[in-house]
Amino acid sequence: MSKIITFFLVLLSNIGFAQSSLPLIPQPKELIQKQGSFILNRGTIILTANSQSDNEIKLFNQYLKSAYGFELITTTNSKSPLNTIQIQVENPKDNQSGAYQLKVSNSQIQISSKGNIGLFYAFQTLEQLFPTGKTAELKIPCLQIKDEPKYQWRGMHLDVVRHFFPKEFIKKYIDYLAMYKMNTFHWHLTDDQGWRIEIKKYPKLTEVGAWRKGSMVGHYNDQKFDDKKYGGFYTQEEIREVVAYANERHITIVPEIEMPGHAQAALAAYPELSCTGGPFEVAMQWGVLDDVFCPKEKTFEFLQNVLAEVITLFPSQYIHIGGDESPKTRWKNCAHCQALLKKEGLKDEHELQSYFIKRIEKFLNANGRQIIGWDEILEGGLAPNAAVMSWRGTEGGIAAAKQKHNVVMTPGSHCYFDYYQGEPKNEPLAIGGYITVEKVYSFEPTPKELTTDQAKYILGAQGNLWTEYIKSPEHVEYMIMPRMAALAEVVWGTSDATKFENFQNRLIQHFSVYDAKGINYSRALFEVTSSVGPSEKGNGVLFSLKSAKNGIHFTTDGTKPTADSKKYAEPISVTESQTVKAAYFENGKQKSAIIEQPFFISKSTGKEISLLNQPHENYGIGGSFTLVDGMRGNIGKYGRDWIGFWGKDLEATIDFGKEQGISKVTVDVLANDGSWIYYPNYIEVLVSTDGNVFQSVKKVSVEEIKKMKGIVTAEFGKQKAKYIKVIALNAGKIPDGKPGAGSDCWLFVDEIMVE
Repeated sequence: MSKIITFFLVLLSNIGFAQSSLPLIPQPKELIQKQGSFILNRGTIILTANSQSDNEIKLFNQYLKSAYGFELITTTNSKSPLNTIQIQVENPKDNQSGAYQLKVSNSQIQISSKGNIGLFYAFQTLEQLFPTGKTAELKIPCLQIKDEPKYQWRGMHLDVVRHFFPKEFIKKYIDYLAMYKMNTFHWHLTDDQGWRIEIKKYPKLTEVGAWRKGSMVGHYNDQKFDDKKYGGFYTQEEIREVVAYANERHITIVPEIEMPGHAQAALAAYPELSCTGGPFEVAMQWGVLDDVFCPKEKTFEFLQNVLAEVITLFPSQYIHIGGDESPKTRWKNCAHCQALLKKEGLKDEHELQSYFIKRIEKFLNANGRQIIGWDEILEGGLAPNAAVMSWRGTEGGIAAAKQKHNVVMTPGSHCYFDYYQGEPKNEPLAIGGYITVEKVYSFEPTPKELTTDQAKYILGAQGNLWTEYIKSPEHVEYMIMPRMAALAEVVWGTSDATKFENFQNRLIQHFSVYDAKGINYSRALFEVTSSVGPSEKGNGVLFSLKSAKNGIHFTTDGTKPTADSKKYAEPISVTESQTVKAAYFENGKQKSAIIEQPFFISKSTGKEISLLNQPHENYGIGGSFTLVDGMRGNIGKYGRDWIGFWGKDLEATIDFGKEQGISKVTVDVLANDGSWIYYPNYIEVLVSTDGNVFQSVKKVSVEEIKKMKGIVTAEFGKQKAKYIKVIALNAGKIPDGKPGAGSDCWLFVDEIMVE
């Protein structure tokens, strides 16, 4: 019977949302809409049984005061239950559950929760139901909600090293998390480009390590720098203030102190902690640098002293120790490191890193804390109690969960908010990638590869914001909003990727809240977005356009679209080279930026294609079809039009459907040492008439590829072929002296054009 009732409640919930999408994000677990409404006004009284929830009530009143100009009186008894908000908290000190119930009737609001955190979430839900704009009466629809989160780690990350953000903005950032019931703030405080936390025992960390002589200007590829001194740091007093602020809002701050790599700012202050002895300067360039902490006793003493101060400032269960992108170049050439390898019976430098991490874990465990690190800490053997943050895809998280270690999922495929969120041509400069709101909303933190027992180790997920290209608080807001709202619903556990339109409708209602709060959010949701797919006739491609509202007009001759241009109604058939331009119009006026997509049609465009190795999930938008979709990637912007292979070769087979006469193949490839992207060792073209026996007709060496600057043309005598195979051999391991030395190379490929 209980199962039938639960099903009925969910059914009512779905019906309610279909009729009227209340602006609730995350969507509650159970919601029943009812007739009528409650009017909250200055006369409304908050009725509570005790004073142990004063903090949550205080914050609710602060919101009312700032948004509407009045506060509510709180009392422990009332002559009448009418026009009251009645609060019942089972155990105010329970800050784990987050479960609450909210009932709104014509005469009163009732909130019940297991702990104060649930009460806080109930207030966040209530605030989302309030109208925007100052008014003396707040009309709230009658409803019944039963709600609780699915995942215990619902987080956002912020890099304050590449660019520094003041204490007051950090508080704003925490407010944004609280608004969407997120509970973890990952504060990236140290890196090669700066040390941002005061450590009393080591004053030079902030006297020297917090300041660099200049910064990169433009994209990493440009290798340009300014000469402006840059930096900043947080005093311990400021950190305590921020931690207390977050604690009031039921948000845990997890600090990150990078080790053994990403340490050049610390080494600039204390060069004796390196393998070479320095000297060093705080890094001006982005990327991965060779100089890392040397695993000697003096280094461990230093790091333990640093962490001893860190844990007095942050009460979090977890301390993030980085562990990512740590080149082994210095360790390979260090007499101490090589002697330590032999002494400890370690196989290689990866096991030496594991030894390093285990030493740090032992110290933190002895002080009642746990470590969490990026998924590279799996290499060489995982520390006994370590949790893993899986960023290079989901593989690391899957491996850790199978080893019964806790995992936070944050793959670059869905959770990197420094990637482009709209058409790259219309967006501020970013590192690359392409992650839309819809892409974030489609994320499933628990991989299907895990059993039910293994899935229990998935703590949740978080969004990451690295700030190489983000200089101001306003730009931070632009990059996280509204993608953070999509992730919030994902980690709450109520997202449904098949009902994105429902979420989108609710999200658009939040834009007026952003406007009222002065949040600089992205409006990419209103931009025209595009996708491409094969034509059913096998001739050319179909180009699809979409915007939040109907009203797209387009041209196919390269001219600027107007309200009089053809209105988009169905996918555009592209069978010859042309440039499509489109924009959204409302009442005859252009309301979006113009998107522009050139198409380069060849004999391979739209044809069936298969890959021996699939692209990495972080760089696989469009899959194999990306290579024959007629759209060439922008070499300056690593957006959606490239697919990436990490340590794997490209082997693509294209089926023309019938024999063709061919004599030329063009393939686009990328190179960027700083991003670990290398040209292939060679590109080979093979042809076949039956799909079984292939004959090589051209092989282009890496030297020739470099001369062609990645736009690789392979010409050969005319061949008859029904199939063509293109092989690009991955460059293998990154050489010493290069960023990421010893790691697998990335191979980035785009269009394969056949003539």
